Amino acid sequence: MDTKKILITAGPTWVALDKVRVISNISTGKTGIVLAEKLNRLGCRVTLILGPVEACCINKQIKLVRFNYFEELKKIIIREVSSKKYDVFIHCAAVSDYKPKRVYSDKIKSGIRNLVINLVPTEKLIDLIRRLDNSIFLAGFKFEPQANKAKLIKSAKTLAKRSKVDLVVANSLDENFYQAFVISKDKISKLCSSREAMAKELIETIAGKLKIGKL
Repeated sequence: MDTKKILITAGPTWVALDKVRVISNISTGKTGIVLAEKLNRLGCRVTLILGPVEACCINKQIKLVRFNYFEELKKIIIREVSSKKYDVFIHCAAVSDYKPKRVYSDKIKSGIRNLVINLVPTEKLIDLIRRLDNSIFLAGFKFEPQANKAKLIKSAKTLAKRSKVDLVVANSLDENFYQAFVISKDKISKLCSSREAMAKELIETIAGKLKIGKL
């Protein structure tokens, strides 16, 4: 995969609740960072779009673009994918599925009893990609906590059909047990029981799909 240009999203995504509070998730960004490091060592030119997590040890050869909020991530994706300078887009950021219907312009006072926050769905950012660049190789992620293999594969196929992705990594975490499958139109990988194993399988699958040989 030498000289291939790779775009990766990773980490959690914030949506504002008021002037000082956000709704987020517990994503660490580790999966995207592992992929970025491996692809960089293989000679790829990697841009990593990373949410609000620690990034002190990332290789300086990796172009790092930071974001905090959902709308920031959306603008960066549109800008980068619209440039049509990438061969592969690996979208593994944990993007917020919901946002508050109302964002308070000031800090919500403490002590309010029975505070109700109404949520509405956010836009599915992965659905933008094919409209921005129909030729880019697109890999998506589907995380289903505590899911078995059958549920993971079903969720992955639903995402692939809706978002027109080339392959999906369906992954799950049950306590300390990690499992993932790399799923394309014609193949389901063997079980990957670590992020490292998943990253290796994903990279080799992409290499095969792009007809550039095994890594």
